Amino acid sequence: MPKLRCAGVLFDLDGVLIDSTPAVTRVWAAWAREHSLDPDEVVHNAHGRPSIETLREYLPNADYETENLELERREIADIGGIIPLPGAKELLSTLPPDRWTIATSATRDLADVRIRAAELPLPKRMITASDITHGKPNPEPYLKAAALLGVPASECVVFEDVSAGIRAGKAAGARVIALRTTVRDEELLAAGADFVVNSCADVAVDSFSDAGLVLTLQERVDRS
Repeated sequence: MPKLRCAGVLFDLDGVLIDSTPAVTRVWAAWAREHSLDPDEVVHNAHGRPSIETLREYLPNADYETENLELERREIADIGGIIPLPGAKELLSTLPPDRWTIATSATRDLADVRIRAAELPLPKRMITASDITHGKPNPEPYLKAAALLGVPASECVVFEDVSAGIRAGKAAGARVIALRTTVRDEELLAAGADFVVNSCADVAVDSFSDAGLVLTLQERVDRS
């Protein structure tokens, strides 16, 4: 069981701490059908990215702001089936509050709604699509999240579930623990994940002090 030393922990939200897949699928699939697009493809590509970037990809001549506001409205209204993923509550409850935060591609309002729906603790501060210029796979979300904790991203561990987020974490200089909640191991490892586990339930806080944290991984697949 490997042990990872770090100064802070940076979590993605959807697919890492909460299961919002049913809601995401419903909203994006309906939007795709309205625009005569392939729902499966759109839903897959929408995971882990700010919605406005997906909109630009599929509707290059659209009114992005209007479309984005409508999608956000639909996502905020649809919280059916949103639950915490295995181990999320337990892991967050054992981490010191000043040593972890969230960097999500959701907007701030949407992230707040989903975190509360899953009955998870809200971090003191977090990074959302409302706080960045460039979304994942750009490293900006994780660089800013690490700055909130007052530590370098290179001294953090990132928890992610899709390739865009993994690439963002690696580009920021962090080590990345990938979860098997959304895509296959092959895709996670190809994106650069350092470790692959089933869920947050496979990670425990071994110890923490002023010098940092020690995390223990219960199960892993590594790049070697």
